[in-house]
Amino acid sequence: MLALVGIYAVVAIGVPWALGRYRRVMACTAALVPAATAVWAATRVGRGELSTRAVWSADLGLVFDFRVDALAVVMLLLVGGVGAVVLCYAGWYFARSERLMIGTLVAFAGAMTGLVLADNLLVLYVFWELTTLSSFVLIGHPRPDRKADRRAATQALLTTTAFGLVMLAGFVVLGQAAGTYRISELVADPPGGAPARTGVVLVLLGAFAKSAQMPLHGWLPAAMVAPTPVSAYLHAAAMVKAGVYLVARLAPAFAGVGPWRPLVLAVGLLSLLVGGVIALRQDDLKRLLAYGTISQLGFLMVLLGNGTRTAALAGTALLLAHGLFKAPLFLTVGAVEQETGTRRADRLIGAGRRLPVLAIAAAAAIASMIGIPPFLGFVAKEAAFEAFAHGGPDIAVLAGIVAGSALTVAYGARFLHGAFRGGTDQEAGDPWGLVVPVVILSAAGFGAGLVPGALQELTGPYAGTLRADGPGYELALWHGLGLPIWMTAVALVAGAGLYAAFGRTFPGRSARPWLPDAQRGYDAVVGGTMDGAHAVTRRLQIGSLPVYLGVIALTVLAVPGTALVAGLLRGTGPGPPAGGPRAWDDPAQLVLAAVVIVCALAAVRARGRLSAVVLLSGAGYGMTGLFATYGAPDLALTLVVVETLTLFMLVLVLRRLPERFPPRLRKAPARIATAVISLCMGGFAGLFLMVAALSRSTEPVGPGYTRLAAEEGTKNVVNLILVDLRALDTLGEITVLAATAMGVASLVLTGPGTRRRPRPRGGDAGEAPRSRWLAAPGRPPLGGSSVLLEAVARLLTPTILVFSVYLFFAGHGRPGGGFVGGLVAGMAYVLRYLPGGRRELATALPVRPGVLLGGGLGLAVATGAAGWALPGGEFLTSDKLAGTVPVLGHVEIPTNLFFDAGVYLLVLGLVLMILTTLGASLEEPDEPEGADVPGEEAA
Repeated sequence: MLALVGIYAVVAIGVPWALGRYRRVMACTAALVPAATAVWAATRVGRGELSTRAVWSADLGLVFDFRVDALAVVMLLLVGGVGAVVLCYAGWYFARSERLMIGTLVAFAGAMTGLVLADNLLVLYVFWELTTLSSFVLIGHPRPDRKADRRAATQALLTTTAFGLVMLAGFVVLGQAAGTYRISELVADPPGGAPARTGVVLVLLGAFAKSAQMPLHGWLPAAMVAPTPVSAYLHAAAMVKAGVYLVARLAPAFAGVGPWRPLVLAVGLLSLLVGGVIALRQDDLKRLLAYGTISQLGFLMVLLGNGTRTAALAGTALLLAHGLFKAPLFLTVGAVEQETGTRRADRLIGAGRRLPVLAIAAAAAIASMIGIPPFLGFVAKEAAFEAFAHGGPDIAVLAGIVAGSALTVAYGARFLHGAFRGGTDQEAGDPWGLVVPVVILSAAGFGAGLVPGALQELTGPYAGTLRADGPGYELALWHGLGLPIWMTAVALVAGAGLYAAFGRTFPGRSARPWLPDAQRGYDAVVGGTMDGAHAVTRRLQIGSLPVYLGVIALTVLAVPGTALVAGLLRGTGPGPPAGGPRAWDDPAQLVLAAVVIVCALAAVRARGRLSAVVLLSGAGYGMTGLFATYGAPDLALTLVVVETLTLFMLVLVLRRLPERFPPRLRKAPARIATAVISLCMGGFAGLFLMVAALSRSTEPVGPGYTRLAAEEGTKNVVNLILVDLRALDTLGEITVLAATAMGVASLVLTGPGTRRRPRPRGGDAGEAPRSRWLAAPGRPPLGGSSVLLEAVARLLTPTILVFSVYLFFAGHGRPGGGFVGGLVAGMAYVLRYLPGGRRELATALPVRPGVLLGGGLGLAVATGAAGWALPGGEFLTSDKLAGTVPVLGHVEIPTNLFFDAGVYLLVLGLVLMILTTLGASLEEPDEPEGADVPGEEAA
């Protein structure tokens, strides 16, 4: 199942890249993945549960648990089926190729699929936030220059993310109370007491915000600035269902917990009724559907949060029905707007005559929405009325959903009247690329209502996990002349009356300004937060880095520092080891420690910037020696390369700064306070490390890794951990490195005062430099020119590159590996850069740094993810590829070598990216305006 989610990620990137010029082919090809997901889900109906687990770190409990059950199948059918149709619609809707929109829609579908399949609260939260990020891009991308689009995207992001964090706190409370974060185990044996009540309230708040329940609904109407395919998929069929799905997932365990039912029923009924009333006032057809969606989501909350079998049957049926009638209605608005240029009902005349097939399909969707037989919506509402037709407190809920259903009839009729009323002289002609998806979804809602037995088989297993509320109710088209059919008749008649009284006029009646408004409430909260932030910033952010560092240091000393010292004074800390602590194991360590201390003190006293940098590097090289004497050659080798590269980079940056530090303006008391804080921080760090080392209560993990290394036949334990045992952690780290490189390039090359340079055209700009053995023409970055330095650089570069390759291959059994090998290769190009600048570097570079970054990251991801497709499902399954190679004979290549190669390429790309970026910044002022610079695109 994790592989299924991975396929979405691959398609989201690969299909738009490969087929971006052919928008319709691209969209329909991308639709194959959600369509296949829906087909796979259909094959799981009636076949029980299926679970799988992908292990990240079993010792730490970091695993990806996935499970498919009846509820997940319902959601997968909805997410996959509607998603496939909407993607095809998008191919005809967008006037030009929208690679980012199609790719992000597929990524969103993958995130929703992962959310539905997740059987772990924390994994569910990760996919929950991925859907939020996807929706932010989809809402704000089409017209990023428009303030309304950016505002709507930001509002959706802030609202759902803020309450998503609240929900995460609830997950932690429930998980800690239950002793597990696995949802199936949590539902089977739920916790009780105060933790359950607290966790339930926090989780419900997150679910209410995601499903746009009042009063947290303001983001959904604002999001109607998004293109129609986005509204049809995210805001009708998928994203807004995430909160409802979460409530349904946890209802079997927590529906009986004190706050659950009152909170869910109150919020759901409020959204159902108020959303319907506001929808009846709208002239913008998309906003009408948005408030209608809020109303229907409230209905779903009531049904799926009630905690009874019949309500769950009705809720799961309505979950499907809602996607099959609301998505085509949004698509209808898009088609009408494309053909007429507006979606305001008070300006639309004659669309029904002009688009007859679209009008019929929309009418079928409305019929399902208001509950006319034999549509699926009718089957679901009959079950909903039956769920609350048993007297007692349920009578109030029944009255609420009947009133909400009447409002649904009224605004449904208003939609049809506003969209398709009047005649026209224009010739009829439906745009089939936009109409066929509407017909397919509306027909699916009609067909599903004709087979209630199949629907019962689909939804019955989930409903059976909830409390029985009477004789076993079965979904059917006809249950006789009982209370449900009479409630349906009442809703239809009352809805027709409401439409006649309040829904026929255009424009609709506007709300009074003194009434509560969610948008004004959101604006007030954001405005108040910003005013408070500005007030705090004016008083605390005074622009002094020493003050900021001092506050951080004092906080550390006041909180953990005080606790540490107090524990030692009480005698609760660890005692000294037998024989007392050793000051050093080798006399060389004492000398190296003295070097580090002297260099650090001298750097503090240095007045020249270059001197201070060199002294800091001396302290770093001293630490390198300490690592080597303690038997950590890998760390020593890596640190010496990092220190050398850092020294080079800092020297380049210092060219833009004054040669000497400014004179000290701080008075003696400030300098004394700085010295005291620094000494205390150093003492705290040393004391903390000593206490941590002496407080070990279990065996260290090192010997375990050593045994694993012996089993693998490798002597380099560090490299084994990085590229085999903890490869997924390494993947996260190199991903951060790639993001850092792009961030540095963006900050340097797009900051104020920079100018865009012309791109080199063809190969002419680079041919002249390549024909010369010594440096390409251009001013060196450090000023001056040295033929000796140029010659040495060109002679040593190949040798250093060969040494880097040796380190790469030697990492399996000796100090080395992809990380340090990439750093050493980067040093070769730094050496090439110093005498000749960016032009010389462009001569030596075989490819752009961005290609190395992306290629290295892609190779690491592909190598590691391939392990998930094998039995066991672990990231980067270690294996050996064996074969006979001419001349070399029998050769065995471990699969983790390819992962390490990705690390090598990415680290090399990182160094080159930063180098060329700094070069662009440092050399820019002295370059002639409009000069063509080879290798500029390398950054």
